[in-house]
Amino acid sequence: MGKIVICLGKSSSGKDTIMREILKENKYNLQKITLSTTRPIRFGEVHGNEYYFNTEEEKLELEKQNKIIECRSYNTQHGVWHYYTTNQGIDLSIHSYITVNTLVGLDKFIEYYGQDKIISLLFEMDDGKRFQRALDREGMQENPKYAELCRRFLADSEDFSEENIKRRPITERISNEGDLEKTVEKVNKILSMHL
Repeated sequence: MGKIVICLGKSSSGKDTIMREILKENKYNLQKITLSTTRPIRFGEVHGNEYYFNTEEEKLELEKQNKIIECRSYNTQHGVWHYYTTNQGIDLSIHSYITVNTLVGLDKFIEYYGQDKIISLLFEMDDGKRFQRALDREGMQENPKYAELCRRFLADSEDFSEENIKRRPITERISNEGDLEKTVEKVNKILSMHL
């Protein structure tokens, strides 16, 4: 039976980059779970790669069909944006999977699939480095949304408080201070013990 690896961490902690590197090597034949969102697509993003960029109506239709595992909504500077995961294409009798999510999303995956099917990896990084990364990334956008960046950064402090982290069954906490190769090596060692 397969498992689901969930990469967790504050915004710009490197979780997406690390997941891409794990998938590039793909020692464990992991399949990527791509999340969906109603937020606008950013410059350089591709529908179906970073996210499935769906309309509000498409999200509501998936809800009616009971295909959403988890959903979180953010009241941003630009309206309400939803991020969610559907169960479409997930078959643990055939594959193991990897995805990025939040602590609340982790709760929903555990509720849906059971704790024994989940490997949760929490990536941690110095807040100053994280903020600079986020600022650099946002600056590359055609229309940077700095207010939203700040909202997200502040929300992460609450969402990923030590109290909230301790309430979850985190498989491993991993320091990611910028050496991608070393971090990926750490992740591969952890995955070799659990997959």
